[in-house]
Amino acid sequence: MQNANGTPIWYELITGDPDAAERFYSAVTGWTYRKPGGGLERDYRIVESTEDGIAGLMKAEGAMPRGWLAYFAADVDDDAARVSELGGTVHMGPMDIPNVGRFAFATDPAGAPFCLMRGFSDEPSRAFEPTTPGHGAWNELVTPDQDAAFSFYGSLFGWQRGDVMPMGEAGDYTFIDHDGSMLGAMMNTNGNTPKARWQTYFRVPDIDAATSAVTENGGTLVNGPAQVPGGDYVIQTTDPEGNFVGFVGARRS
Repeated sequence: MQNANGTPIWYELITGDPDAAERFYSAVTGWTYRKPGGGLERDYRIVESTEDGIAGLMKAEGAMPRGWLAYFAADVDDDAARVSELGGTVHMGPMDIPNVGRFAFATDPAGAPFCLMRGFSDEPSRAFEPTTPGHGAWNELVTPDQDAAFSFYGSLFGWQRGDVMPMGEAGDYTFIDHDGSMLGAMMNTNGNTPKARWQTYFRVPDIDAATSAVTENGGTLVNGPAQVPGGDYVIQTTDPEGNFVGFVGARRS
């Protein structure tokens, strides 16, 4: 059974240096990697965690923007048309990826990039499995207009506004409800993040060990560790190339 529409089913890092990215993320998360079959010409690597493919590393070509992308389960052709109707922009596709699925690359009305995807396999994706180390744990949209964002994604995927956590001058941190579970949250753009974007957080077994691994392997600690509701701790970081990535986990010491 495939994942419900609006569920994150894949993550992808577009990077100018896949070898350096491999080393960094392996040190922090324990990920392993493999090359896909099918004779793909570009440099693409499958990220594996707990023997599941949960993400990809793709070498950036030309002016491709660097950073993490989230792929959401969708009826790709219909939903790509809906993206345009709702004020977003489809930049690529819909098109097939041989032996993988159908996808489209889009931006929401505020300019945050994301992808629509439907895999050819009936097996559900485990990319977003918040309690499993190495897997996607949280999806955070930074946007200048949360009302407009909820209107867009609510119409597209059926997401609903969940509980609100006031953040003082930073505004509200509003949880995203998806079929009764929390997929992530929305927050306002700010001086540190002036452009709309999706921010991905991955689960780690020990947040302090992950923090040390980030700084020891060329990354930068931006914020944290900070405790969040439920008892976990999060860190916000950038990898050696400067791409934002977050990690969430327990404090063991």
